[in-house]
This record gives sequence, structure tokens and C-alpha cells, in this order.
Amino acid sequence: MRAAILSTGDELTTGRTLDTNANFIADHLVAIGIDVAAVLVVGDYPERIAWAWREAMTQADVILSTGGLGPTADDLTTETVAAVAGVGLRMEPAVADRIRQMFAAMGREMPENNLKQAMFPLGAEIIPNGLGTAPGFRLTLAAAHGPVHGIVLPGVPREMKQMLTDSVLPWLRGARGGADEYRSHTFQTFGISESALDELVAGALDPAASRLAFRAAFPQISLRVTVHGPPGDVDRRLAAAAATLRARLAPYCYGEGDTTMEAEVGRLLAAAGATIAVAESCSGGLIGHRLTDVPGSSRYLLADVVAYQNAVKESVLGVRAETLAQHGAVSCETAEEMARGARRLVGATLGLATTGIAGPDGGTPDKPVGTVCIALDGPTGTRSRRYQLWGTREWVKLLTSQIALDWVRRAQLGEDPAASAILRR
Repeated sequence: MRAAILSTGDELTTGRTLDTNANFIADHLVAIGIDVAAVLVVGDYPERIAWAWREAMTQADVILSTGGLGPTADDLTTETVAAVAGVGLRMEPAVADRIRQMFAAMGREMPENNLKQAMFPLGAEIIPNGLGTAPGFRLTLAAAHGPVHGIVLPGVPREMKQMLTDSVLPWLRGARGGADEYRSHTFQTFGISESALDELVAGALDPAASRLAFRAAFPQISLRVTVHGPPGDVDRRLAAAAATLRARLAPYCYGEGDTTMEAEVGRLLAAAGATIAVAESCSGGLIGHRLTDVPGSSRYLLADVVAYQNAVKESVLGVRAETLAQHGAVSCETAEEMARGARRLVGATLGLATTGIAGPDGGTPDKPVGTVCIALDGPTGTRSRRYQLWGTREWVKLLTSQIALDWVRRAQLGEDPAASAILRR
């Protein structure tokens, strides 16, 4: 089965919004053995939407469309798809009643244009939306090579994702047919570039028996292996493939499955009953933000001090004026005293600190933009290292937070935290 993904919206074609929906959909389609033949993005013009649907019908057996199901005048997907299919529209009373009830529950009067979301092409099967007012639908269209299944979902990511996983993917698995089952396993890596990662795993697996997919989402890279086979054998094949890759990826893999660096750090700290205090300068609270994105982080994160000015480094964290005068705010010496001060301030097991020059200005010949110092203080002493990072201010801050969290992860695993680095290639 081949699929085409169609994303609709002026916000996508003008660059105001990134098309994360297509990425999410493609990732899940490939995981169940569906080949993604094309991804099309068009604005809110009926002739362009119609062109995209007709073009997709020549390339695919199933089309997954997102966007254009709202109540406003520029939401044109439903009527355009009906026109492409050569059918009329019908009002679905049950959907209209649900929309009215949702507005009533919020204590708001429903604008009449919301009933547009209860209109569907004749012959369409409704896909429920448990989080919003706009249901999706599935419609069969006639193409030169045979019937094409059109699946239309809202563009709101949280609504689309739930509808895809709860309703669409189970249906697609059945429609795909065939006795083989598909299984996937994902490795999350950091410290190695995408090209180097490709070289590292080259030849590890038989391409006829498995498929590798790389996904770069700065600053980490995911590697997913997908295998297929008879129901009784596919799990064994996946386990064998994952074991082979795990051995090769060991220096760079920080987690497996749908996880993040901050989630892995939190898991390790919680398992050890350890706590941490963070002192941030150049990262501006980003480390604390990432740690608190993980539910239950109050068990291990005691404090996050954003000490941007030297006076705060001295008065709150106890950094000596002599250290700042001799080595500067951006130095391993200052980072070490910040880490020790944060740890001492709240009695944490670990103290983590960052200081650097995120740019775009503030650099010197000795300490150019991107210079970052990271330190970790714990029961066995204090370690620090100076890095020379690159990119925009946002990139430098994000890389700093990723490397700093990787320091904590490695320390909890009994490894050298200063071994954390990133290969720029």
C-alpha cells in the first residue's frame, strides 16, 4: 500500500507554522509497512487543494489529509474533496448536536458557522474527534488505477494525533492486508552526526529483512529499525536486529523508545534516590525547564538558579570575586564554583552548572561566541570541561542544555561525564 500525505493551510505555505503533522503521520505509516510516496503542502485555495488531491490520487492508494475542517471561510477541504469525488454534501445531525452540546458545556453561544463542521461528502464515514468540534471522515474515490481511500483529519496536532492512533491506524492495518506483521524499535542518540551514524550502522543488518530510518531533531538523532514477518517470528527478528544495533550504538545511545534526554536523566535520578540543583547562566533556565517537563520531577530537582549577572553568582552561589576577576565568568573555574554553590545551597546530591557566550555578540578572540563551560559537583568531587559550540543563540543554548543533561546521565551510569560531546560532521 502506498500513501500520500496532504497538508492544507496558508500558515504552512507562508512559513508561519511548521508542518509537524506530516512528519508524525509519515513516521507512523512507515512503522506499519505503508510506503509514503509523496507529501504535498498547499494553501487555502480550492483549486490548489483540488490539484493536490488529484495529483495524490495518481501516486497513492490512500491519501491522508490534514487541515481545512474548521468553521471559517478559508476552511475548504470538505467541499473541495466532495467536488473531486463528484458527490454532494450532507448534514450529520448527530455531529451537529454534539457541537451544540460542547458549546453549551462551555457556557458559550455557538456561532452558526460551526455547523459547517457537521457537513460531510455523501458516502463518507465519520472519524470521531474526542478533543475538538471537527470530526474527520473517510471517503473512497475512483482513480485510474483503482479505488483510493481518502482520509481527512483536522490540522490541530493534538486532535489529529489521537484520531490517527485511535481510529485511522487500526483501519489501515486491516486495509493493508497480507499475513506479515510489522514491528519497530527506536534508538535515541546524541553526540554523533547523522552522516556518522549512517556510517556506524552501515552493513549491520540485511536490508532485505529490515529497514532503517533516521530522524534528525536537533540536537538528537533517532534511528528506527522496522522488520516484518509472520506473526510468530516477527518479534524474534526485531529483537535480533535491535541487539545488533544496540552493540554498535552503545557510545551514543541515551535511550530507547519514545523518550527524551531529560526523561532518562529523571528516571536515573529517581531510581538512585538522588537529587540535583542547577545553576545556569548562558542556558537561562532551559535545563530546569526541560527537567520540569517530566512528570514527577519534584522528586529529584530541588532548585534551578539562573545566575546571569556576576553579582548573583557571588551573592547566591558563593562564587569568589577573585575567581571571576582572574578567570572570568565564562571559565571552568567559575562553573565549578557555581556547581558547588548550587549543591551546597539546597543540600542536593549533585550540582550542575553552565556558563558561556550564546551570542550573537559578546565573544572575544580567547573566548569566541559558542564558548561554554559545564561543571558537575557530586560526592566524588567536581568535574568541568570547556566546549566550543556553534550556531545561533538558540542552538547554543539548546546544545548546552543537552550536553549538561548528558553529563548527569553519564555520571549516574558511572561513566565519565566529561566524555559527553557532539560530533560536528
